[in-house]
Amino acid sequence: MKRSRRQYLLGFLVAFTISLVSSGLLANVGQARAGSVNDAALLASKPARHLSEYNLFADGLKQTPSEGVLPYDLVTPLFTDYASKNRFIYVPEGKSAEYVDDDVFRFPVGTTLVKTFSYPAELREPTRDIRHVETRLLINQDDGWKAFAYVWDEDSEDATLKIAGKRLPVHVIDNSGDPVVINYAVPNANQCKECHANGDRITPIGPSARNLNHQFDYATGASNQLETWSERGILSGAPSADKAPRAANWNDDALPIDARARSYLDVNCAHCHRLEGAASNSGLFLRSSETDPVKWGFMKRPVAAGRGSGDHKFDIVPGAPNDSILIFRMKSLDPGVMMPELGRSMVHVEAVEMLEEWIAQLD
Repeated sequence: MKRSRRQYLLGFLVAFTISLVSSGLLANVGQARAGSVNDAALLASKPARHLSEYNLFADGLKQTPSEGVLPYDLVTPLFTDYASKNRFIYVPEGKSAEYVDDDVFRFPVGTTLVKTFSYPAELREPTRDIRHVETRLLINQDDGWKAFAYVWDEDSEDATLKIAGKRLPVHVIDNSGDPVVINYAVPNANQCKECHANGDRITPIGPSARNLNHQFDYATGASNQLETWSERGILSGAPSADKAPRAANWNDDALPIDARARSYLDVNCAHCHRLEGAASNSGLFLRSSETDPVKWGFMKRPVAAGRGSGDHKFDIVPGAPNDSILIFRMKSLDPGVMMPELGRSMVHVEAVEMLEEWIAQLD
């Protein structure tokens, strides 16, 4: 009797499963799970070993995001040794970020910022023969933002967590047609905290109104990012795009050079050089909203002299870029002198030339 009952139950389960498969219901359930972001993994106290465990990408190699993960970019991005970057944001369903006019938005718990660093075989052909190097996650958990770096496998099929950081030689053909080896640096956990420090907490750097306020080519067509975020419900309280601040594209020669220079310094330097940042004791505040010329370097003496000043006396000397500490440090590759001190092993030649032109015309 017991045996026949077991057989009956087994037969029923088999028949039920077959009916689900034949109707497609079981397949649909599996697909929904595979295509959904793994919120539990994002909020776990221990980070996932592999990037794929978060389900942020439908296809990591092609950088195709999962449903609910939105691509975005910045008007003026941070320079990282000429790497190209794919950025994405995930805000849990039913939640939204709070608009802030002059700083990064206030994001809800569960928000994840994703940034993949990649290199083409030739920098002059940025869309061909792409190799993914690293993907960084900034996850807003219950106790604050956490930063994790994942290094991609050679086949770009998945990426593995690297808490201690890593140096990766990247072979490319540069913009002059010469072969170079970029000594790419994957940051360790402490370096992530240093750059993202805002007082006693970690915060994002890039996603502010001024740096998002421009058109982005979505798969469905081009539209303003602020308006798209609002329409999708991941941003609340934002004004219309024409009433929001807008950063200047540092590389757009048609724009005033003062706006371009201040925008570049804002993104590349002001996360440390601001009142709440790691370099606040320098007295050099490089946010684009800073209105006091001395505070953004105009004939400002450094707080501490030394070899970092290159024997120059002022951060910015109007009309004299070669006498300005800012240019001296941006041209340096000496670890004890160079600025920014993290995130680069090369000089951003084109940006330095732009900043030299800016300082040359100051009076």
